[in-house]
Amino acid sequence: MASRLQSIISHLQPVEDSTTLVQANITSAASLVSPNPQFRYTVDGCKLSREQRAFYDENGYLVINRLVPPEKLDIYRERFVQICKRDVKVPNLTIMRDVAIKNSEFVPGEQAITKIQEFQRDDVLFGYCCLPEVVDYVESFTGPDVMAIHTMLINKPPDTGKMTSRHPMHQDLYYFPFRPAERIVCSWTAMQTVNRENGCLVVVPGSHKGKLQTHTYPEWEGGVNKMYHGIQDYDPSCHRVHLEMEEGDTVFFHPLLIHGSGTNRTKGFRKSISCHYATTKAYVLEELEPEQKVIKEEVISLTKKKYGDDLKFTFQDLWMLKSRHVRGEPSVYDQST
Repeated sequence: MASRLQSIISHLQPVEDSTTLVQANITSAASLVSPNPQFRYTVDGCKLSREQRAFYDENGYLVINRLVPPEKLDIYRERFVQICKRDVKVPNLTIMRDVAIKNSEFVPGEQAITKIQEFQRDDVLFGYCCLPEVVDYVESFTGPDVMAIHTMLINKPPDTGKMTSRHPMHQDLYYFPFRPAERIVCSWTAMQTVNRENGCLVVVPGSHKGKLQTHTYPEWEGGVNKMYHGIQDYDPSCHRVHLEMEEGDTVFFHPLLIHGSGTNRTKGFRKSISCHYATTKAYVLEELEPEQKVIKEEVISLTKKKYGDDLKFTFQDLWMLKSRHVRGEPSVYDQST
């Protein structure tokens, strides 16, 4: 696997063309940022009403009720169960367990897995990322040329009492090398009723207008899940909104929006499915922002642990490998074909 991954990485971007390629995409993507300060974060001619555009530009998020049909969510639920039971194997899938139960020998199948990531190579789950109902709205933020850059199905577990089911307040742009941020958006769909009892999303309205902040692992008594970094100097007294949602409701939010989720105080698992999208004209940072140093080092360390220390790659390489074309013109970085 390591040699195959190395081969793919080596063909991502020819060294002699890298500067030209990056610069061309910087110029192209920069032209997509709206000069209109009122609608900086959405594009003209989009599906959104003027009121919806104004709300998103002011707050950094927008909820569309009943967007994804229940029958589609049933398909994704069944696929998740199949993956948990190992009836199907998805290439390069990342499977995660809650820190409070990951070493337990008595938690079987679906109950042992709290999140799967990078399901871009599974056509069943990737069907969510391609749903016209979703992508028609995504175009309002990215423009007509769309790629998926990150995918998750979250199975938030009942809390064990250690409060490890929380997700610290963070910004998603911290994890990504793609820019401009204005043309990246997350779609997050509730697969069931989501409320404060089972740990709904919590957002800080308007925080998308700020800058990328320094993240680190929070010092929680019960421990914290792998890769669950939080804003280092987050002020818990700031104004927050709890997004209580029904099955099929979908929230679209900006990658700089500060958000997290609370403790699941129920006896059941809370499921949601999400995809981060970017314009296919996005460029990849040659040098990451200083605030991304910690996540860069951790991702590289974990990847080498999985595939071998001799693997030659960059943080940017890994993210380009994860991208998959959805609609419009494909990206120069796309590796899905």
